[in-house]
Amino acid sequence: MKTVFITGASSGIGKATAQLFHQKGWNVVATLRNPQAEKEWEHVNNVKVLRCDVSNLDSIQAAIREGVAAFQGVDLLVNNAGYGTLGPLESASYEQIKRQLDTNLLGLISVTKEMLPHFRERKSGVIINISSIAGIITSPLAALYNATKWGVDKPLIPTFLSVSKLSRN
Repeated sequence: MKTVFITGASSGIGKATAQLFHQKGWNVVATLRNPQAEKEWEHVNNVKVLRCDVSNLDSIQAAIREGVAAFQGVDLLVNNAGYGTLGPLESASYEQIKRQLDTNLLGLISVTKEMLPHFRERKSGVIINISSIAGIITSPLAALYNATKWGVDKPLIPTFLSVSKLSRN
């Protein structure tokens, strides 16, 4: 049975993705910042709910370690965790700027970086990054969000190529 590891599975696209993969018979590692608030998956077979704050390296490493151990491996990583800060750039505090970048861009990069050794060891693995049209088309009140989605869409392409080469060997 295949296993998917999903970040940001508490609501929206992440939760719907977890539900879909579970319905299709996959093992699901559903990660979120506050797993104690998640009651839907409490007694469901083949679903492991774990804490993962993508802006905290220790949290990422622990979630990957536990997720891999729970199902003897991961086949697919879905980087979904994120949120949008809206408003004029000059009204954003430096803490808001840092949090937006840490979650949407650096968090995705960190989770990918930490999962790659597992995929290399298995000689297979697929990564899907959930992005947004905001990575292509900008809007005036979403500068921070646009910047993070631009970062997701553009520089990680070489990483995907190297992982996809691994999965064909």
